[in-house]
Amino acid sequence: MYFVDRAVAVIKPKEPFLAWLNAVPENDTELTLDNLRADCTVILIPEFNEPEEGVAYIDDIYEQLFAMELSTWYDDESVWPTDRSLKAFWEWFDVEIHATVIDSQEGELENIPLS
Repeated sequence: MYFVDRAVAVIKPKEPFLAWLNAVPENDTELTLDNLRADCTVILIPEFNEPEEGVAYIDDIYEQLFAMELSTWYDDESVWPTDRSLKAFWEWFDVEIHATVIDSQEGELENIPLS
């Protein structure tokens, strides 16, 4: 096992995300918050000394994260909420920041860019 020179952030949808998702006309599945929070997005972020540094990094990339979470469900941006501000991001998502990342696998990590 090896320490990884990164920290992680877990992006967890909150009620406003669920309400939006359930209101999208194309959605034919009634979801619950427990469904959405059962398997959340985890991203690697830079190492930090204080948790506030991790939060500040999330603030810096919130637009990408917001778009990524929305596009996971719908690529059609016309159904996305119009308010995708930093304030809205924090209203729509909880973010857990964790400083320790350990790789339990041998070998190199592979970088595959998001499209």
